Amino acid sequence: MISVYLAEDQSMLNSALTQLIALEDDLNVVGAAQDGHTAYTDIKRLKPDVAVLDIEMPQLSGLDVAAKLHEQQSATKVIILTTFAQQAYFERAVKAAVSGYLLKDSPSDQLITTIREVVQGMTRFASELVIHMVSAERNPLTEREQSVLEEAAGGGTTQEIANRMHLSDGTVRNYLSAIFSKFGVHSRIDAVRMAEKNKWVDSGRS
Repeated sequence: MISVYLAEDQSMLNSALTQLIALEDDLNVVGAAQDGHTAYTDIKRLKPDVAVLDIEMPQLSGLDVAAKLHEQQSATKVIILTTFAQQAYFERAVKAAVSGYLLKDSPSDQLITTIREVVQGMTRFASELVIHMVSAERNPLTEREQSVLEEAAGGGTTQEIANRMHLSDGTVRNYLSAIFSKFGVHSRIDAVRMAEKNKWVDSGRS
């Protein structure tokens, strides 16, 4: 059972999200708050698997809470759920190592899917924000992510890539998931194409 904590200052939306999550057999809402200070205190005490946080809340914003949890190396995965598609907010969320950043106009099933994915170590960001980020000149990939994508460009299963890089299959899958999230794509082919187009990787292919 995945434990979920909700922090949303609008009581109607907070109630709606609670009811939505309660419909899922593998999810359980263990607490909710309408201000950031209460949310932060509760999350430290309850230690939920996932915390879904709004940005604009009294006392502490969702980003403030996320940053504090990151500083304390909390095991709780954070998903930011907001109406704000502002790049500055998104960059703060990335620095706080949030696992998800979704807009409130996203389909409701996307939140449910994201909760399950972040527990498995994946990340999921709104494509509108990711596209803006990766359109900048800087390479968004870490050195290891770049190496994994270059190996992926050469073909082969994740296990074959793992063998070549002396990594586990799960580790390679996690790296690829992180790359897909950064690029806003859902396949290895699309990720390789985007990286090659922006000259972020050298696949060695002609």
